[in-house]
Amino acid sequence: MIKVNAVETGKNIKRLIYKNNITYKEIQTRCMLGTTQAIYKWMRGDSIPSIDNLVILADMFKCRLDDIIVVDRR
Repeated sequence: MIKVNAVETGKNIKRLIYKNNITYKEIQTRCMLGTTQAIYKWMRGDSIPSIDNLVILADMFKCRLDDIIVVDRR
């Protein structure tokens, strides 16, 4: 079974936000989010970004999707 590990993916998002010195407001604006709450949910692993938002994040972080998403293979 292959599944996205939401908690580890969230840790990557959090790490990349700080590494790239990106504000939550910048992410909110680029991803067209109503509030920053979704970003906090991503970082906690309560949810994962949509594929559209993952592509936007990868562009903002200047990385590949594989650098954000953590996949469990069992």
